[in-house]
Amino acid sequence: MASMEDIVDDAGRGEPCVLVDSDDEDAEGSILWPAAFADAAAISFMATHARGLICLAITAQRADELRLELMAPRAPSSEGRPFTVSIEAREGVTTGISAHDRARTIQVAIAADSLPSDLVSPGHVFPMVARDGGVLARADHVEAAVDIARLAGLAPAGVVCGVLNADGSTARLRDLREFAARHGLRIGSIADLIEYRRRLECQVEEVRRGPFKSLYGDFTMHVFRNRIDDTEHVALTRGRIGPGMPTLVRMHQVDMATDLLAHAEARQAYLPSAMRMIANQEGPAALVLVRDPDQDWLSRRMAGMQDKAAKQMALRDYGVGAQILLALGVRDMILLSSSRVKLAALAGYGLNIVERRPIQTIL
Repeated sequence: MASMEDIVDDAGRGEPCVLVDSDDEDAEGSILWPAAFADAAAISFMATHARGLICLAITAQRADELRLELMAPRAPSSEGRPFTVSIEAREGVTTGISAHDRARTIQVAIAADSLPSDLVSPGHVFPMVARDGGVLARADHVEAAVDIARLAGLAPAGVVCGVLNADGSTARLRDLREFAARHGLRIGSIADLIEYRRRLECQVEEVRRGPFKSLYGDFTMHVFRNRIDDTEHVALTRGRIGPGMPTLVRMHQVDMATDLLAHAEARQAYLPSAMRMIANQEGPAALVLVRDPDQDWLSRRMAGMQDKAAKQMALRDYGVGAQILLALGVRDMILLSSSRVKLAALAGYGLNIVERRPIQTIL
């Protein structure tokens, strides 16, 4: 893997990179191209060689400025993809599908002086909205594209295109390494980008601490505030957390329908089960409760009452929770999880999973 410093330097000169989810052999990857340098040749290269859907990653602020509505505004924030309506430049294009036309649309979309009236919908460019906080909030290629462009001193926007093999199958790590070598591109990982940003900044701060008595035992409650969106998150700890002994950890995204209202079709009762296991742990332990930053998440959740709204935190939404664990002093941990998904975000924060334990659910 290339260093993130080199990838950011390349981006400042208009060079693309290949970014992978993790160093796992099944990892998927995308080409990330700084939007400021996304000309017709860049679009043609991605369409010809990467073969995936070509998307434009932008900030939420830019989407608001252009009045771009989400394609599925009622979808829970942790499921699906953050696509807006597709767009086209109002002027300077023909059919809109050519490499020239798509490059023109991208440049109009990222230009500081562009107005909503300079774009029309539907079109042939597919914007995706990055979460505020970038990969520190959500470990995904959309956030990575915006972060890399911003770190390079460019407009915070990037063109993202998934890499497919010639037979149409999704390229995996071995394929992606060969692809990058064949085209002279650097290859990096989201974990490395998280580590790079973590060295420069932190988005959470502890604002309150005190004793907390529960039905399962006594804990210390820590309240953390996200500096970006002012959302408060909670951690419950037991024992002395520090180097020398792994900490038993459960990271949990709060879901009112499941955790408070016992939705019959939702996932199992992981929260009370995890609290019981942590309370019975002799060594250090921590339960991190991460709230959804979107204030209207419950009404959107009710639109479908789908368990997907809470079960997908495992990979992409661990950024805030990982920073909380670091603030608590956690480094090596025993992860309470019934999932075997590899967590790219945790590696980027220097958190080491030494063991996984399934959650013994309460019936």
